[in-house]
Amino acid sequence: MNSQSGYLIGIGSNIEPHDNIVAIINQLLEHFSRITVSRVLLLPPIGMNSQHDFLNVVVFIETDIAKEKLKDICNAIEIILGRDRNDPTRKTKDRTADLDILTAAQFPKDSELAGHSITDEYFLYPLLDEIIAYLSGKHISLKQEGVTLMSMNLAFGQTATTIYRQTDASNKRVI
Repeated sequence: MNSQSGYLIGIGSNIEPHDNIVAIINQLLEHFSRITVSRVLLLPPIGMNSQHDFLNVVVFIETDIAKEKLKDICNAIEIILGRDRNDPTRKTKDRTADLDILTAAQFPKDSELAGHSITDEYFLYPLLDEIIAYLSGKHISLKQEGVTLMSMNLAFGQTATTIYRQTDASNKRVI
């Protein structure tokens, strides 16, 4: 198995989440030729007063760019999708896009990482555990079924998978 270095990123949306998660993935594919995604889970809002459920996913981006540059890309995606990064209450309000860099990681070296050692956002633990297992060539079963999303006639979200951007004809996505 080849070594892969990059970052694990937590992604969420609870405003038009089906459309916005697809838009976030498509935006990431504009910057990176390959991303690995966990299943997509429908989860209730935590730590905020909202009636809108979130779609959450964890992605691994294989890259050697600096964390600061990746943060700039993530912030730009949030802004493109309508999030006000200057709003002091942005952490507790509904959002179109939320991208949080969770940790740098290298696989298979970090195959023993556990979700609880990466973040205190416990709702991401199963997604982190799934994507780490997938990147390490292992399989785990999650109890909660994933949400199927469509991007350019390709479905993702039911299980961990890798999406490739083909740079030849029409920028197609391949799962």
